[in-house]
Amino acid sequence: MSKRERTIPIQIYLNEKEHYILIQKHKASGMKSKSTFLRHLILYGYVYDIDYSDLREYNTLLAKIGTNLNQITKRIHATGNIYEADVKEIKELMKKVWHTQKSMLSKQPWIKQ
Repeated sequence: MSKRERTIPIQIYLNEKEHYILIQKHKASGMKSKSTFLRHLILYGYVYDIDYSDLREYNTLLAKIGTNLNQITKRIHATGNIYEADVKEIKELMKKVWHTQKSMLSKQPWIKQ
């Protein structure tokens, strides 16, 4: 029987959300064991597995909002008037930006809110 190279056990306590995140990140890493995964985190400080789908969706929405804002700006410059409806639309567009950003950030368990 061979001797273990690593002889010091470590025990940690997680809540359900933390445990779920650990399991998901371990699966995404492709590493065979949780021990290997956790050792890698301890030694190197990170394991890359980045899902950009939310960010792509966010950027698409921002581009659409930017287009709308540009159209409003052109109308203001062309007419020399700022319409109440345009101001209202701008406020609604900004609400969409903040809502989308908040939603995107809430999906990231590693970001404190």
